[in-house]
Amino acid sequence: MSWVTKTLSSTLGRKLIMALTGLFLILFLTGHVSGNLLLFKGDGGEAFNIYAKFMTTNPAVKLLSYLTYISVIAHVIYSIILTQMNKSARPVGYSESKASTNSTWSSRNMGVLGTIILIFLVVHLQGFWAQMHWGEIPTVTYEGEEYKDLYLIVSEAFKQEWLVALYVISMGFLGYHLSHGFSSAFQTLGLNHKKYTPAIKTIGKLYCIVVPVLFASMPLYIYFTS
Repeated sequence: MSWVTKTLSSTLGRKLIMALTGLFLILFLTGHVSGNLLLFKGDGGEAFNIYAKFMTTNPAVKLLSYLTYISVIAHVIYSIILTQMNKSARPVGYSESKASTNSTWSSRNMGVLGTIILIFLVVHLQGFWAQMHWGEIPTVTYEGEEYKDLYLIVSEAFKQEWLVALYVISMGFLGYHLSHGFSSAFQTLGLNHKKYTPAIKTIGKLYCIVVPVLFASMPLYIYFTS
């Protein structure tokens, strides 16, 4: 067995993969929410549709998309493995040791939070990503160039109360997940320093609030203005 295989199969190796894929997905979320802010522009979806076409046709972006898919799959698989390992190693009397005084709720329930987010992700991909690639989407023309009217798909989807509620609630769970994952990823990578760690924790707290709130505000905005 090579040193690479040994490293990846060790507990430390699995945690490193979780940290690296987690940070990559945080970068993805940052870019994703930034682009989706175009939904607020109020131009009938023109800027959003142009942005969506660029994101689905640019070779560099497509490569990043494949890396994102791999990161999501790896993050999910290794989170399941680590959760099961933690359960197996947990003492019987753990529930009586007042775990709430030693750790946050989100850190103790990362597996549950991750599962809920995964379910949301499946719904999201089926409703938008799959539609974008294989669905029958009407087209619009801007300055002589044809674009898929993805804005129409989004605006029609978020007229449904249950879907808006699902997105808003799921973003709350995402915030809890990020509140632990952000700082723990840096800790796993050994990037702890008395000078920088407080700043990282502060940025993490702001990030886990701002990004989910922005994502949740999009379906709410479309629902109440449609």
